[in-house]
Amino acid sequence: MITVLGNSDSTCQGVNRRRWLQIGGGSVFGAHAAMARAAESVVSVGNNQRTDGKAKAVLFVFLYGGPSQLDTFDMKPDIPRAYRGPFEVIDAATPGLRICEHLPRLAARSDRYATIRTVTHPQNDHNGTHFIQTGRTVPPANRGSAGVAATNVDWPAFGSVVSYLDHKASPTGQLSFPPYVYLPQRLGHYAGYDILGQYAGWLGKAYDPMATAIPKKHALDNPFFRDCTDQELDFRLTGLDPLPGITLDRLNTRQRLLEQLEIRRRAIDTSPATRAYTAQQQQALSLMQSSDIARAFDIREEPDRLRDTYGRNLFGQSLVIARRLIEHGARFVTVGWDMTVRGDDTTSWDSHRELTRINRDHLLPGLDVGLSALLDDMGNTGLLDEVLVMTGGEMGRTPKFENRGSQDGRDHWSYCFPMLLAGAGVRGGLIHGVSDKHSAYPAESPVTPADLAATVYHSLGISPDTRIPDSQDRPTPLVENGKALAALFE
Repeated sequence: MITVLGNSDSTCQGVNRRRWLQIGGGSVFGAHAAMARAAESVVSVGNNQRTDGKAKAVLFVFLYGGPSQLDTFDMKPDIPRAYRGPFEVIDAATPGLRICEHLPRLAARSDRYATIRTVTHPQNDHNGTHFIQTGRTVPPANRGSAGVAATNVDWPAFGSVVSYLDHKASPTGQLSFPPYVYLPQRLGHYAGYDILGQYAGWLGKAYDPMATAIPKKHALDNPFFRDCTDQELDFRLTGLDPLPGITLDRLNTRQRLLEQLEIRRRAIDTSPATRAYTAQQQQALSLMQSSDIARAFDIREEPDRLRDTYGRNLFGQSLVIARRLIEHGARFVTVGWDMTVRGDDTTSWDSHRELTRINRDHLLPGLDVGLSALLDDMGNTGLLDEVLVMTGGEMGRTPKFENRGSQDGRDHWSYCFPMLLAGAGVRGGLIHGVSDKHSAYPAESPVTPADLAATVYHSLGISPDTRIPDSQDRPTPLVENGKALAALFE
């Protein structure tokens, strides 16, 4: 590990530009790393009392595109085939829970998680990614030609809020481990999108997630659907080793040469944009200095036999890394099962066509193997007692199954879909909510994204009434019109 020479002072504004240049910081993933903004920005606590939540961290398994409720966890075997779809039902460990035949491992482990069958919201498109990751409706903004681009007026993601609050609670304003991480890429990046809902929005880039960047082999590759080699699965952050030829003496010389420039830059460094940038610099320096962080991202330290149980595809191995990061101190980790080819809905859970083949051969088996292994692994080590695992997409699929030969599928449906919760005191085997006969609308106990947000924050010991400054520096509550699902917890 490299040691940066010279002055050791570190202010609340973070590491200055001189040191950023010293360590060649532009190579650290072009980091939107989540670290502190200026100390002047203070949480307006309001009703910032602690809850009795047991979670030390959250792992969000995000099935982007929208899994079909009628082909996963809310099957209706007695309705006409035109609605129920191509798959058969199997018995789960939980009485009354009807699970797809291609999810046998999860059916056998249903006593380890609670099944919410009635998540509902009106954003019937992929901008539900904002709703489901923030608990808030999508604010108006220019979202590019595809209409899904993130902007700086968006509400902050759960992980960004947790990062912000943790930094404000820290006596130094700094944390020993990146609090918010996205795996294996930022959402949408495989297909050339930058999807809303995953970022810090108006809180500032300093609280955006750190993200790994596992590449594809070629433009049409889908590493979620195949086994990957260790060379492909290099989650380690780039830039953690010194650049060739950059000695400590050279770094010290650069420091002296830039000393005078630093004085003139101090006025610029007080601007909000520069404070966020400086926070990213400080996180980069932390990465350079921390062998613990580097090790946490090294999947080669996991036993081969254990990794095999997760599946050697990108989804399964991302779950392995997610568990490692939480063990090392991450507070909110999202594993996104993403679309990998732009416009090709057969590469993700956005199953407009070829639903039967894609779900049967790839999506359902991959989820079954990976998520069941995660529950087993975390359950065996006791980690599940203190980590909330949330699994689901931003919406479901239409009740009507469109059977058009090989083009069979279901379209968008945000009005009733499932979500699984496990760990951190969640009552395993619980079924929450009842859908109507076609799994089209909630019949009992609807659950909104605001309810899910309140539940996530409550589980972490954060009151949903906690207030943070909005884009105009006005105190705003984390959750509006949402209530934590207390019945899910023991």
